[in-house]
Amino acid sequence: MEPKPDDYDYELDDALASVVGIKSIVPSDAFTAETLGTERAGNGVLIRGDGLVLTIGYLITEAETVWISHSGGRAVPGHVLGYDQETGFGLVQALARLDLPSLSLGSSKNAEIGERVVVGGAGGRQRAVAARIIAKQEFAGYWEYVLDEAIFTAPAHPNWGGTAVIGPAGDLIGVGSLQIQQAAAERRLEDVNMVVPIDLLKPILDDLMSIGRANRPARPWLGIYATEVGSNVAILGLASRGPAQRADLRAGDIVLSVAGSTVSDLAGLFRRVWALGEAGVEVPLLINREGKTFELRVRSSDRRRFLKGPVLH
Repeated sequence: MEPKPDDYDYELDDALASVVGIKSIVPSDAFTAETLGTERAGNGVLIRGDGLVLTIGYLITEAETVWISHSGGRAVPGHVLGYDQETGFGLVQALARLDLPSLSLGSSKNAEIGERVVVGGAGGRQRAVAARIIAKQEFAGYWEYVLDEAIFTAPAHPNWGGTAVIGPAGDLIGVGSLQIQQAAAERRLEDVNMVVPIDLLKPILDDLMSIGRANRPARPWLGIYATEVGSNVAILGLASRGPAQRADLRAGDIVLSVAGSTVSDLAGLFRRVWALGEAGVEVPLLINREGKTFELRVRSSDRRRFLKGPVLH
């Protein structure tokens, strides 16, 4: 699956040289430590010559220490600039010279299904996968996350977090976020990567660099982990000390409706909550618990208030 330079109309090795390794240490008392761990590792991509690195945000959320490394064996400290909850993008500023080429931002909107891409991790061609775009479609994550049109690539990169997805023009069209399974031929399941489209970064890049977040009202957050069970949405778990836990929502509860609107899938649940207003709005839920139906009202919060801010260097 390793890409071959002759198969592409750009300098493959130069493009892959912009991909770096990211390692972060998160305090044990951080809000995300329980679910994401205190030691995280993945990839990032240098998008400006001054050391600005784009990655997937869960690698650096609440990090007190970040190291950026590349195939030359050198590692430099980094400073977390920002993390956007809605897209999942994170930005890190290298605190020393990287002396690497940067990768320009391309257009994810113009990327087509079937198009050849390279999914690159830190380490050059040996850590890259020759892949294709197999789908562009909605994605809903159990942690109150929805992308209107995520990019899906296959074969999957085994170290997917923060990988650079390089399009036919040799520019960045997305950043790897997850590995999931989807149905393939003959009832097989195949591993694919879910990729956050780069076009979502462009409107918020300046905000992330200057104030550490997108300059828009925070969405209401309930602190639930949910899944689809047939045509129902069930609560899998609750964020510790989150709004839903305080309101006595419980694992196993079925969410039937939000403010009178029936829900049957994750995206529908989350979008109906977000449509009620900004973080802090009260969210009326119709719940079925062990055969009994009742209304439960959750006072939503801003998820960012539960997170530790970046450590100043």
